[in-house]
Amino acid sequence: MSTRSDINKISRESFNFEEAAKKVKSGQPLMGKGGVLTPLIKDFLEALLEAEMDTYLAQEVANNRRNGKSGKSMKCEAGAFELETPRDRNSSFEPEIVKKRQTTIGEALETKIIALYGLGMSYQAISTHLEEMYGLEISPASLSAITDKVIPKLKEWQARPLDSVYAFLWLDAIHYKAKEDGRIVAKAVYTVLGVNLQGKKEVLGIYLADSEGANFWLMVINDLKQRGVSDIFIACVDGLKGFPEAINTVFPQAEVQLCIVHQIRNSLKYISYKEQKAFMKDLKQVYQATSKDLAEQKLLELDEKWGKKYPVVIKSWQNNWDNLSVYFKYPDEIRRVIYTTNVIEGLHRQFRKLTKTKGAFTSDNALLKLLYLGIQRISEKWTAPIRDWNQVISQLSIFFEGRLKLDLKI
Repeated sequence: MSTRSDINKISRESFNFEEAAKKVKSGQPLMGKGGVLTPLIKDFLEALLEAEMDTYLAQEVANNRRNGKSGKSMKCEAGAFELETPRDRNSSFEPEIVKKRQTTIGEALETKIIALYGLGMSYQAISTHLEEMYGLEISPASLSAITDKVIPKLKEWQARPLDSVYAFLWLDAIHYKAKEDGRIVAKAVYTVLGVNLQGKKEVLGIYLADSEGANFWLMVINDLKQRGVSDIFIACVDGLKGFPEAINTVFPQAEVQLCIVHQIRNSLKYISYKEQKAFMKDLKQVYQATSKDLAEQKLLELDEKWGKKYPVVIKSWQNNWDNLSVYFKYPDEIRRVIYTTNVIEGLHRQFRKLTKTKGAFTSDNALLKLLYLGIQRISEKWTAPIRDWNQVISQLSIFFEGRLKLDLKI
């Protein structure tokens, strides 16, 4: 490998810096298509590769010598160029400066490509942007290979240890389409969003499956436990059958609040459009009641008025009442947090903005790596605790006495 003095000598002998300075002063761009830096980088790298070959041949025991050069297209922020790499007769030379299959120079370019992909830009849009800005032509396959470098980080993030206790958990699924074995199939992305004991929101994980079901949610919840979660105070979920039971199988002390908004939406599907306004007026008296006793009284009145006409709707409220009414025991600060899954639905809305230009993803990894990059960007904004956290944690310390340490830094 060349020493620092070797490199300095190479740079002095290989480049005409005065000529380059004149070109910049005359208006020639420094970077991009026709940039002054591009041929300088090419010459510098080729000089380094020649010096590296000299060092290699000097250390070779077997009879070996130079055997011409091979060219390949290289890309960097300064522009694109053809790089000539020296070859040896035995084909044993493995350059370190620019490796055999390497086609880009510098982490900055790859970081920029990954950042653009993480904003939801398509490979075609990224390619167009790079060509306009830097005069680079990078194929979608090459861009995909570059963004694939985040997959190990995604896997590490998915398996990272979690806090032992979470105050609140929201669990919900969002649906996409992806290619699998040459055909387009539906995919469910299971998202788990939590609030830790400092009041900060955190995406605990994303999981991919062919469809949403309580059995897969059970696997997800078990994964949380294996990664260090030992207790959850309140879990907020939609009305998926078997969901509360799946949570309580792993965390038997967790209280499960079914989303009121989901329950209302499902109810209105079975109510005549002409009667929805009247029905909702009566239903609001149930879920907006000031106490559980009053809510149950209003539910009885709802049954008396609408039960014969819409028995399926009323029966659903009655059967799910234990999990629908959990929030009544808590003060307003906690009720606002748990009675709907709006928090995680807000996260999913940001997912949809991120993926709106995608019809179907080329693979599961293509979908997951984009959502992972989106989560990293979204999480950067979650610097403050949730609303009224001081009051919330004080109330939780009373309701969950013995399960919440009181020496918290609030």
